[in-house]
Amino acid sequence: MISVPEIHKIELPREVVMGEGVIKLSGDIMKRMNLKSALLVTGERTYEVAGEDVIDSLKEAGSLIEHLIVKTPTMEEVEKVRGRIREIGPDVVVGVGGGKIIDVAKLSSAKQRIPFISVPTNASHDGTTSPFASIKGGERPYSIRAQAPIAVIADTTVIARSPYRFIASGCGDIIAKYTAVRDWLLAHLLKKEDYSEYAADLALMSSKLIMKNARSIRKNTEASIRILVKALISCGVAISIAASTRPCSGSEHLFSHALDFTSKDHALHGEQCGVGTIMMAYLHGLNWKKVKQKLQIIGAPTTADELHIRPKYIVKALTYAHKIRPERYTILEDKALTEDSAKNLARETGVIS
Repeated sequence: MISVPEIHKIELPREVVMGEGVIKLSGDIMKRMNLKSALLVTGERTYEVAGEDVIDSLKEAGSLIEHLIVKTPTMEEVEKVRGRIREIGPDVVVGVGGGKIIDVAKLSSAKQRIPFISVPTNASHDGTTSPFASIKGGERPYSIRAQAPIAVIADTTVIARSPYRFIASGCGDIIAKYTAVRDWLLAHLLKKEDYSEYAADLALMSSKLIMKNARSIRKNTEASIRILVKALISCGVAISIAASTRPCSGSEHLFSHALDFTSKDHALHGEQCGVGTIMMAYLHGLNWKKVKQKLQIIGAPTTADELHIRPKYIVKALTYAHKIRPERYTILEDKALTEDSAKNLARETGVIS
């Protein structure tokens, strides 16, 4: 009998438009894609930052447009957007904002089986092009499958105006691929998990690119924003190719999720992942000092104090992280950190004193 290979559908953006002022091309891009009506999903702040400009561009192009303000990335907000989609029946949902807004647009449109366009207003993590969304109030405290955008409109002028902290956070999330890929390879070798060398190399290349350009990124120029955005998009593509978050999310992400779960105080996702990468690189026997140095050059947090999270929560997250996704094998399963060994790890890498 001839075995039939498993069908693997790869979702990639049809268009990625990046540069200064490209947000004004939103209407032309929609028209070119034969999309005549849109529901724009944005936040209160991001409506002022970019939402109005997108609406103006769509109106000029003759596209019917309505907008909806959302506040938090919760299932309640997702259902609110789904209800509006059912009422007006748009051709596309346009998410304008940071990762939280885009995640709501991404998941609500996927549930209603219509496409969405991603218009990021900052570059704080790799959710811009990823087919996964992170929503609060669901069954799982991590990313769930949604869909990739059919287009990404990344206006570097808008992104450059966001607080530099978001830029540094995005760099932390990309550098995290340094250990995520190693965790994936470990699971492949020890647990026979499916592994895509192409997706892994693409994610790792993005991580190395950010570390190589750390000093340039710190200057926060339009050119450095382009480097970051391209790397974020590449990470999203790697996830689509793998049909899994594996190439971009490993033990360092589990540490970040564990912090969110166990600590009252939180930093940005990419900031927490960057600190997690330092410690996970140590466990893997990788060059953790280089990771820490590059994060410091960029201006991203490398200690609990800089995250504004108390040391006891760092230790607690390290011991709890492997429970977040028990089906996902990482270095944390291999090391089985106790409170004492977690404390020693955090101290050895300088995350806590």
